[in-house]
Amino acid sequence: MKEIATFGESGHTISKLHLFDGVTDDGVDAMLASCTVLRIAAEEELPNMHGTEACVYVVLRGALINFLVADNSQQRRTDKILPGESIGELSVLDEAVPSNTMTAVEETDLLIIPSRLMWKLIDEVDGIARNLLRQLSFRLRAANAQLRRREKVGEFYRQLSLIDGLTSLYNRAWMNDRLPNLIEEAHAAERPLSLIMIDLDYFKKFNDEYGHVVGDNALRVAAGVLSAALRPSDFAVRYGGEELTVILPDSDASAGKMVAQRLCERMRNAIVFEDMHLPLPHVTASFGIATLDAHHGAEDLITRADAALYRAKEAGRNQISF
Repeated sequence: MKEIATFGESGHTISKLHLFDGVTDDGVDAMLASCTVLRIAAEEELPNMHGTEACVYVVLRGALINFLVADNSQQRRTDKILPGESIGELSVLDEAVPSNTMTAVEETDLLIIPSRLMWKLIDEVDGIARNLLRQLSFRLRAANAQLRRREKVGEFYRQLSLIDGLTSLYNRAWMNDRLPNLIEEAHAAERPLSLIMIDLDYFKKFNDEYGHVVGDNALRVAAGVLSAALRPSDFAVRYGGEELTVILPDSDASAGKMVAQRLCERMRNAIVFEDMHLPLPHVTASFGIATLDAHHGAEDLITRADAALYRAKEAGRNQISF
């Protein structure tokens, strides 16, 4: 890194610099003439060359990569800063030295405009303030677009974290988060809500006999039975292991029993081994139904459905209880 010349000696003009686009004031060249032109080598980092004074860095030749330092001290790469473009304007406006790290992509020449001179140019030269606002507007739009993309990606991964990878049903974390809200909505609207706890019968024995790969396929088949039989407004959850849960908004006890019976029948007729056409009775399911009352919440509803499930298993499994 070295100072190779002043701007007046460098042979460059303002005509290709975005900050001076459309500026015809002959005095600008004179005002910039004594500004330093700095040359930095490829992959060399550019430190603050002017102590505590903020500067605008204008790329005359080459390119920079701007790294923004996040709160966790990790660096995030942004777009290249190409010839004619500049960086550091915000630091001049708010009188703060940037924490950004700038690195040369290739050998790069930079015009350095100190804060005091930048303000003089803004105050005295027509068009510079307009160009500055335009550049900041473009950057703000780009930053907003990037933020929206990150929000979408973040939401995608958040949703992904609430889906069970094996069955594609919602997982228990989703249920813990969503069920209290569904219950609160049901209470507020004075609407019924039912919950079905489901346990695949003797599933450990099934895994031991056929192996975990086939057991995983049986879980996927069971999940498919639920998904195919429910309304769009209902929710199917893998509660854990071989336990599944169905949440039925706007469904009273009678509707909950009817849905559970339908699921029980479809489950026992589902095909696990498509090549051998062995039916699912190897992993039939037991169902426990509970319906929300006016005075209880999610924990009580789950407890009562779990107790009903236990009664179905005690009665011989492959059946419903409430």
